[in-house]
Amino acid sequence: MQLNNSNNIVWRNNSIGWVLFSAVFLLLGILYYDGLSELFYLWNTREEYSHGYLIPVISTLLIWQQKDKFEQIEFNGSWLGVVIVLLGIFTYLLGDLSTLFVIVHYSLLVVLTGLALSLTGYRGFVFLLVPLIYLAFMVPLPPFLYNNLSAKLQLISSELGVTVIRWFGISVFLEGNVIDLGTYKLQVVEACSGLRYLFPLMSIAFLCAYLFKQSMWKRVVLFLSSIPITVLMNSFRIGVIGVLVNNWGTGMAEGFLHDFEGWIVFMACLLVLFVEMWLLSKIGRQKISVSELFTIEMPSPTPEGATVRYRTVPKTFIVSGAILLFSAIGTQWLTERVEAKLERKSLVNFPVTINDWQGKPSRIDKIYLLSLDLSDYIISDYVNSQDNKQRVNFYVAYYDSQRKGESAHSPRSCIPGGGWVIQNLASHTVDNVFRKGKPMQVNRLQIQKGENKQLVYYWFQQRGRVINNEYMVKWYLFWDSLTRNRTDGALVRLTTQIPPGVDVAEGDRRLTSFLKSMGNTLDDFIPG
Repeated sequence: MQLNNSNNIVWRNNSIGWVLFSAVFLLLGILYYDGLSELFYLWNTREEYSHGYLIPVISTLLIWQQKDKFEQIEFNGSWLGVVIVLLGIFTYLLGDLSTLFVIVHYSLLVVLTGLALSLTGYRGFVFLLVPLIYLAFMVPLPPFLYNNLSAKLQLISSELGVTVIRWFGISVFLEGNVIDLGTYKLQVVEACSGLRYLFPLMSIAFLCAYLFKQSMWKRVVLFLSSIPITVLMNSFRIGVIGVLVNNWGTGMAEGFLHDFEGWIVFMACLLVLFVEMWLLSKIGRQKISVSELFTIEMPSPTPEGATVRYRTVPKTFIVSGAILLFSAIGTQWLTERVEAKLERKSLVNFPVTINDWQGKPSRIDKIYLLSLDLSDYIISDYVNSQDNKQRVNFYVAYYDSQRKGESAHSPRSCIPGGGWVIQNLASHTVDNVFRKGKPMQVNRLQIQKGENKQLVYYWFQQRGRVINNEYMVKWYLFWDSLTRNRTDGALVRLTTQIPPGVDVAEGDRRLTSFLKSMGNTLDDFIPG
């Protein structure tokens, strides 16, 4: 690779190069069509990710900002970039066959990184590194990580919000995420966790830190400070809403006022961030003025009279493009194979009576069925005829195929969306219950919403396996799709109420009793 220090020569891409670049991006669009569609859907429907549309635009502008530097470089490419493209394609395949769109999304970033390195080589890649890293802010968090983070931020925001309310001399009681003002009760739900401020603010803070021409420690502090700024400002907002509701009613926490308060808080977060930049610029020897603080450097113009030379497209980039072509063809064939129709009984025929347990089936609303996109299901409340206080809700969601994102929704991810807080989650061995000759392992959750408590057992019964590790579920989906052309499977969930004053161990005994009574009945409805 040659970096030209003379102002008399500039390097540009020839027409063949632009055609190849266009073809590669077209192949990326074909290969990642489903993943990009899911990404656009999340940007449209989730406020915390609505800033995603801006991230690729800003990243492109950051690359354009380095235009004058690229004009001094003759691209030679790097074979390491080809290796990274191959790694990205494998990651894509893993995400596509295991129905994890988040892996598909991150694989796109890996492939883009490999393409950039295979085109420009190491010296040119230096100027692309930050714009490529910035693209990570457009990818949503994995659901389990998002829900855990949301739940923790809800608790923190509730506690700090109550502190703000008490500053105004108002008597208030906090139970979990419920703020009890006496006359009114406010629940700090997922939408109030602060994540809809945190993600956009972090992306802005990263951009500010990159453009902030100061020492590295100041940039790191500026970026990381976006987290406490968001938490504190969101908590202050919750506290102010509590004060307003206490004085003027619940209308202060609803509709336009609620949204307007959120907009004000986000603007306040930005103001705090800019003030922090100004304060940091005054620390140390390297001081800059306010005008310099917010000045964005433009690329230097091409020198007049410079000799223009045209680059040849590196072989490494051509090989990377060929890998994308074969991948687009191969994955299209692989993911569209028709899975075999398996013999099984419909869950509509699941026994209503199981030993001493009598069931009462119910239906799931159509709006939720569209979201679940399942093939068959049963949801039924079973009551023990020997003791009608023993009640178990039994739910099975079966999928003929779990490709293209159509997969069992983990209770671990869905439960917080219903306002429930997971108090405890652990792997649990059910006493004297065996599957395939081994002690049965389930996921055991203790959950609570207000004063209501429940105990939940759940596991995944898929292609002859009983699995409680959700990562292994995805691995077997990937492996069985490749080796057996099968992705069918089911989620099985048992839920029981824990009344006030009742030990949770009673719930364990109740669910264990139901599992023993059920035995291997499910095997007729879920293919092995």
